[in-house]
Amino acid sequence: MKERLENLLKNAKLDIDQTSEEVDMNLVKSKYMGKNSEFTSIMKEMGSLSSEEKKSIGLLTNEFRTSFTEYFENKLNKIKADALNKRLESERIDISLPGKGVKTGSLHPLTHIRTTLEDLFVSMGYDVVEGPQVETDDNCFEKLNIPKDHPARDMQDTFYITDEMLLRSQTSSVQVRTMLANKEKTSIKMVCPGKVYRRDDDDATHSHQFMQMEGLVVDKNISLADLKGTLLEMAHALLGENTNIRFRPSYFGFTEPSYEVDVSCFKCGGKGCPLCKNIGWIEILGSGMVHPNVLRMCGYDPEIYTGFAFGVGIERLAMFKYGITDLRNFYTNDVRFLDNFNRKDVK
Repeated sequence: MKERLENLLKNAKLDIDQTSEEVDMNLVKSKYMGKNSEFTSIMKEMGSLSSEEKKSIGLLTNEFRTSFTEYFENKLNKIKADALNKRLESERIDISLPGKGVKTGSLHPLTHIRTTLEDLFVSMGYDVVEGPQVETDDNCFEKLNIPKDHPARDMQDTFYITDEMLLRSQTSSVQVRTMLANKEKTSIKMVCPGKVYRRDDDDATHSHQFMQMEGLVVDKNISLADLKGTLLEMAHALLGENTNIRFRPSYFGFTEPSYEVDVSCFKCGGKGCPLCKNIGWIEILGSGMVHPNVLRMCGYDPEIYTGFAFGVGIERLAMFKYGITDLRNFYTNDVRFLDNFNRKDVK
């Protein structure tokens, strides 16, 4: 029986050496270790042996099983490794070829300007407040000290829905809502960005819909110096640290005194160029000290509280900052235009 096991192991190794496919290896294993194999027959014959013979033959069968399994596993692992290498070679990727670019989106230029302004004013302690785009005549005009016969109330300027409801023509209505909602009449620092609507023919510099951001500060001892310092910080953040501002007297119903604010031309540095019409300055926004009537109608005592307000067109700032010449580009969703802002240097 010892000789039979030695010959069996010898033959098994020869069959294993001649096998090169994984599926054939399973057939070899079944031939030498399966239920109908010679090894299984030897194990059955051990039942008729004496105790001494069983002990010695048992050691031989264990040696056969160990040797066969080790030899078999080594060859099987080699076959699997060879198959994997062959597959990797056939499916090799040429990493020297250029990769395929992935199309990415970008923020809209108006979103760039709005978020930049919001981040700036939040860092200065302001709240960002939003309000409805359909407003009451009272909030949009009456409480802003704009009388019934003011031109801003004409149908040619404002989209009226009813006699008392309209599409807001300015985000100042949010300032009114904020002051009225402040029942304790404490100080206010807020900006209110959003869409506004006016009856305008759409062209390169006008639109029936555009975006504004207005700011309001109400507190004790607020002065024109506070307004100027705030607007100077805004100009520096948007247009660069070398930007200067100047005030020119103007008129707005809800501020007194009122001012148009100019910035030094960021293209020529104030020397004069076609962009600034050779005067070195560019108008960007309106501002002023909150009119006492506005404070009074919103529940604030103008003898105790003062404040300043300003409003800026976001499209106007974007056109200046990015050199855009046609306002209609903001609303056409032209990918060729929007792709210009898909860059890290656009802020």
